[in-house]
Amino acid sequence: TPTPTPTPTPTPTPVPTCELEAEPAPDTVPAKQEKKQPQKKEQPKKGGAVSETQQKKAQNKKEVAGGGGGGETSQKKKSVATQEQQRPVDPVIQKRHHLEELLKKKFFYIVAYEIYGGVKGLYDYGPPGSAMLANLIDFWRDFFILEENMLQIQTASLTPEIVFQVSGHVDKFEDLMVRDVENHECYRADHLLEDAVEALLKTAESEEKRKELQNVLDVIDNYTSTQLGEKLKEYNVRAPETNNELSDPFPFNLMFSTQIGPTGKFKGYLRPETAQGMFVNFARLLEQNGGKLPFAAAQIGPAYRNEIAPRSGLLRVREFTLAEIEHFVDPKNKHHPKFSTIKDYVLPLFNRDGQLNSTGVVHLPIGEAVDKHIVNNETLGYFLVRVHMFLLKVGVKPEKVRFRQHMKNEMAHYACDCWDAEIFTSYGWIECVGNADRACYDLSVHERASGKMLTAFIPFPDGPRDQEVVSIEVDKGAIGSSLLGQSKQVFQYLEKIKEDYEAIQLLKDQVENATSIDIAGVNVECKFLKFVPSVAKLSGRRDHPSVIEPSFGLGRILYCLLEHSYDVREGDEQRGFLSLKPLIAPYKASILPLVNDNNILAIVPRLVKLLTKHRISHRPDVSGVSVGRRYARTDELGIPFGITIDFETLSNDTVTLRERDSMEQIRLKIDHLPNIINQLVYEPSEWENIRNIYPRVEVKEHDQ
Repeated sequence: TPTPTPTPTPTPTPVPTCELEAEPAPDTVPAKQEKKQPQKKEQPKKGGAVSETQQKKAQNKKEVAGGGGGGETSQKKKSVATQEQQRPVDPVIQKRHHLEELLKKKFFYIVAYEIYGGVKGLYDYGPPGSAMLANLIDFWRDFFILEENMLQIQTASLTPEIVFQVSGHVDKFEDLMVRDVENHECYRADHLLEDAVEALLKTAESEEKRKELQNVLDVIDNYTSTQLGEKLKEYNVRAPETNNELSDPFPFNLMFSTQIGPTGKFKGYLRPETAQGMFVNFARLLEQNGGKLPFAAAQIGPAYRNEIAPRSGLLRVREFTLAEIEHFVDPKNKHHPKFSTIKDYVLPLFNRDGQLNSTGVVHLPIGEAVDKHIVNNETLGYFLVRVHMFLLKVGVKPEKVRFRQHMKNEMAHYACDCWDAEIFTSYGWIECVGNADRACYDLSVHERASGKMLTAFIPFPDGPRDQEVVSIEVDKGAIGSSLLGQSKQVFQYLEKIKEDYEAIQLLKDQVENATSIDIAGVNVECKFLKFVPSVAKLSGRRDHPSVIEPSFGLGRILYCLLEHSYDVREGDEQRGFLSLKPLIAPYKASILPLVNDNNILAIVPRLVKLLTKHRISHRPDVSGVSVGRRYARTDELGIPFGITIDFETLSNDTVTLRERDSMEQIRLKIDHLPNIINQLVYEPSEWENIRNIYPRVEVKEHDQ
């Protein structure tokens, strides 16, 4: 038999070193205040390629950690790094470093494509991280979709260019970027200013200077490109790795572009949000709801943003999971039927005045906030309360959450009011849920461009009435001669809206100071249109609904939960654990034989079958190490309850149940386990109540 010719190992495509993942040392990372992300453009690849040899790979990683390059640039970086290493260790940052080591060791998540050096802004979730994210999604679905009777849909991530041209994302979904003038490394301009100002704030001596710097941080998202450039120069901000000068800020679109199909002629984008998929399906969703307002659609799925400088782990990434709600409501009546049930709920509100005047957060009942027009309307206020309830329910610490109102110049192009639910972490305040009143922008622009009617019929509350209206008369012959084949879609649209007097009035308003207008995506000369006043008996009106949108970044929330739940045992700082809510914990129980005795080990399959039958996620550990060490392992995974099989189990069919945070144990019958664990997970009962029902077991874990 002839010897087969070996298949040659393919030479790997070089990876730009600027996109390789480089983890900073724990004592050199300053605490940062993350703000919300805007937008970007196709970024040139920079830096050297990954070598084929392990030695060169290692060298490349060193260059990435320093920012790439050599010679004088490398010396500058070494000098900057030396200065950073001389700074005192921040205990908050050190604790974060210990948490990140634990998360990496237990494979909650890891930088994607790690064996090739990793890629910035992309992460893979391991088994516990995937389970935790799935639990978060499941509870989100129960809390919002089921409780609020929402319509859940799933739309495509790959989106044709026309959708984002019409929505405004192609022109406006941008972040401001600066470049290192020598090596052309890219940075997000507001992040560099933010880092520099926070560093100055730590050393500012006068109260006046501290107030000035804090004000910059409070309004940093409100700066225009020119203002941001002036501030960078005022505080002498330079490239962080080389100390080189920076270019003036310029816009960068955040969307990933691609081609759909083999011809290369059909441009598309990976969606940066899930909302547009719900807007383009509005007519079908309205039909699903019986043609009535208000109603809400919801979607959970991936989104993509080509971040300029991904950083801070899961907090700023290029691929992430969004859970978004689009609540469609009468634009002239934004009352919510359940608002009276939550009007006395107190929220921590950081409104525009508080930001501009540095007066901080105010705690107000949401009813008062709406009455004083601090929050735009009842429906937006209702969802702010529901978002707050959700965050506390999954384990966010109440003192570490606030709602920050967008400054007027900071708001997205479609929004008329917006409040970010921000969570405080070692990186500062992080936007995790955006709550926007998008008005009727999206539906109106998609209707105009597509020619499809995206309005809802809203009956008059007092019955039919006579009303002055405007009708439209069209010179069909002139339009047909002028537009030829395009005239058909114009006529179809005008036929659809012939009794939609609001839409006709909108066309009339556009005609007043124009020579031509857009109808169904076609440019039509105004001289072919005639608007005639008349009186009609109407039972209601057609209108584009306003949209209230809560948008959840689930990866960010997941990281905040991990950081808020991380702690160490008293007297043993090496024994870290995750005090996750049982609802969100990746596994609900561990199964731990006290010793490796065959009779004890034989009970394990029975417990596995019992817990599986009741849909309780679990993790057996039958390794030969001491049970105390196995308790520590399960604590690191955030498993709230530990089931221990011991010799008493063999005689009376009982086991011990250990609660993670208190390390207390009770003894109960095996058949009682599913009911008790489910009560503790879904919280009709708390541990303090359960432990008073069953016999306590006194255990010193270090003796085990």
